[in-house]
Amino acid sequence: MSAQFKFPRFFVTTPAPCPYLAGRTERKVFTELAGPHAAELNEALGRIGFRRSQGVAYRPSCIDCQACVSVRVVAGEFKANSTQRKLMRRNADLEISACRPWTTEEQYGLLRRYLSARHPGGGMAEMDELDFADMVEQTPVTTFVVEYREPSTNGRPGRLIGACLTDQQSDGLSMVYSFFEPDLEDRPGLGTFIILDHIVRANAAGLPYVYLGYWVKGSARMQYKTRFQPMERLSPNGWRRLDVADVEPGAPPMPGGFKFPRL
Repeated sequence: MSAQFKFPRFFVTTPAPCPYLAGRTERKVFTELAGPHAAELNEALGRIGFRRSQGVAYRPSCIDCQACVSVRVVAGEFKANSTQRKLMRRNADLEISACRPWTTEEQYGLLRRYLSARHPGGGMAEMDELDFADMVEQTPVTTFVVEYREPSTNGRPGRLIGACLTDQQSDGLSMVYSFFEPDLEDRPGLGTFIILDHIVRANAAGLPYVYLGYWVKGSARMQYKTRFQPMERLSPNGWRRLDVADVEPGAPPMPGGFKFPRL
């Protein structure tokens, strides 16, 4: 980090009900990402468990609870199981593009359908178009909206069925937020496919990691993140491999078999 870098000021939020574990409260520590070294600061904080939201970097700072754990997929060693390989084949026809962080009505409509079906009572349920634009467009770092579309017809773009707001860092891709059509019978598992695609993209770019945010042990909503192995978790002693016993004591080894080549 350069000599001109100024140490940031950190703030703590007021405790609020935890959205992942019933009966607990959450608290966050955060700082502003601003100025000429914002991207540099974001990367440094990302390596110690912070996440970006617009121009702010934050991480949990809860009293008497350390359930939220930062996790990242080791992209070059990832091994897809049979279900994941089938999912990749089923969606091989999708047209995928990395777009500049600029919102569209089509993206917002997709987000509304996703939130209504998957998170009707969540903190983002009341997000309007301006809120969505702020989430996507207010970024001090290198950011893309990765779009997933059905095949084009007669030169017209296919229907948008998935999207992910993604930051590119020097050591990996950070998936800030993804959303997709929630009830496509012929394309189940779109959320999993979007993560698989980011692993492929990281490999193609020579980036070692895909950051998935926080895994919360004991929260059913967060268990899907442990399906992408090998995975590292941030511990008091730095990044360490996530052991299957950390996920669920007595659980069998994670399935694998197919290793993505470096593209």
